[in-house]
Amino acid sequence: MRWLEDIRYNKSLDKSDFKICNGEENVKQYFNLGDNIEIEGDKPYINSHFTNGFNSEKMPKESGLIRIRFIVNCEGQTDRFRLLESDLQYGSKKFNRKISDTVMALSKSLTGWKQKINSEGNPADYYQYLVFRIVNGEIIKILP
Repeated sequence: MRWLEDIRYNKSLDKSDFKICNGEENVKQYFNLGDNIEIEGDKPYINSHFTNGFNSEKMPKESGLIRIRFIVNCEGQTDRFRLLESDLQYGSKKFNRKISDTVMALSKSLTGWKQKINSEGNPADYYQYLVFRIVNGEIIKILP
């Protein structure tokens, strides 16, 4: 393992046919390949996707942060989704599964991820993340 946060393949969580194009050791952090999130429709698409798919009226009234981290390969395909939860003060927290499962399913259903190009001019594999600030069962903010 190169870094603490590398996402290794887990046969019980990940697609067996998901391809890392440039080798496990060459998956870059998204910010090493430019600052912007690279998805068709940019941030407004992400916000709309979660606004339309996350029905806060049917969610438990919990608050905290959910981080979803995943890999986008050189072809714009995604997998190896991992979830980290905390309270609003970054302490340990476990959300009601209705919230965490919905956020994960919506994250996995995002489409249109774009290629990022490495320093050699080739399409790269990269880690991407989304952080959801949830207050009283409502998504208040999505980062980055």
